[in-house]
Amino acid sequence: MKLGENIIATSDIALFFNIQNAAAVGIDAPTLRRADAIRTRVRTLSGFQKEAVVTSARSGQAWRLVSDEGAYLNGHDAAPCPLAFLSVGMIASYLNEIQALAKMRNIDIRKLRLVQDNYYSMQGSMLKRTMVGGALPVELQVSIDCDLDDAALNQFLMDAVHASPLNGLMRGHLTSLFTLARNGVELSPDKAAPLGGAMLPDPAGLFGDLAPAAGDLTLVKPLGKTAKKAVQGGTQAAASSLADQQDRRLNVGAVATLRDDGLTEIVQLLYSPHGTSFRFLSEEAPESGAAARAPDAVSYISAGIGFCFMTQFGRFASMLDLDLPEYRIVQDTHFSRGGASGGTGKAGAADAVETHVFLDTGESDEVAREMLDISEKTCFLHAFCRTDLKVKLKVVRP
Repeated sequence: MKLGENIIATSDIALFFNIQNAAAVGIDAPTLRRADAIRTRVRTLSGFQKEAVVTSARSGQAWRLVSDEGAYLNGHDAAPCPLAFLSVGMIASYLNEIQALAKMRNIDIRKLRLVQDNYYSMQGSMLKRTMVGGALPVELQVSIDCDLDDAALNQFLMDAVHASPLNGLMRGHLTSLFTLARNGVELSPDKAAPLGGAMLPDPAGLFGDLAPAAGDLTLVKPLGKTAKKAVQGGTQAAASSLADQQDRRLNVGAVATLRDDGLTEIVQLLYSPHGTSFRFLSEEAPESGAAARAPDAVSYISAGIGFCFMTQFGRFASMLDLDLPEYRIVQDTHFSRGGASGGTGKAGAADAVETHVFLDTGESDEVAREMLDISEKTCFLHAFCRTDLKVKLKVVRP
């Protein structure tokens, strides 16, 4: 049985759009700490459907994005799943850095296509509170036509991968930081690491009057069910992600190419749990200060982390039949510029993810704290941040 109403499908506005009136409705970005800072506000709509407003301090642009889950979580499959967003942002960032580094080093790339596979794990029992989400090494295949010999090409591509701002979340062990409020009253977290400092305002009132900017681009669209492939430990059954005892492996794929109009096109593939593929568009904000036509890589990455974390609250509440009708987050992420695209010549860097959690619930303070603890522990993308991950690179010459 589907969980909740299909609000996304019945809405008369685009799934993704550039917000024209962000400042007027009080949407802001964090103060710059590195070269870019992203504020991601997310609210639940119905079931596992969620809406996000993502704002970049560097570009000044704000985007409205939505996410849903498929049959594996009794979702409506009306929008991309949370893990799709990180895969899309990651592969877009790698494409950006490869192109920028080639320009810096006067390397002529005649053809370029990236194929990426992200893997995650979920193990343990929710009822016994032993369930833990994990992140596994990333596989990246680069199909490229250029004049570098094999050794030089491999080094060039690894330099570009390390230049991605996402490198700062992948390498090392970043412990995510949190604040928590239950029914408007701030609580100290229990096991989740406290952020400290003032809690940001509840974003509940910021979503109602979002106005799309003019434009005729379709930033995301469904492409139908992903072609099936065998994934060791993978799942395809309906409601499989709601099973109490789990030992499964998730696999989200992405394919990125550069279009003739300069936009990056990414096809997201959901192999395990099996689901729908979506086509995304991405573009970095021009250095001229002009507006980008589509969300940039770190905006997609930040949205993915927020969406995935929100899913875990809904999953925990639904599996244990807890009262949690509404919940929201405000999440700040801080990134360096890309080592090539930003001209720093350094590996990409990032700070720990900072998240403010707002729960509307009839459950006790203790249960609210447990909701935060379990959601952090089972979130694949907070696991991604606290795990030292490497990219397994494969080079293909067409």
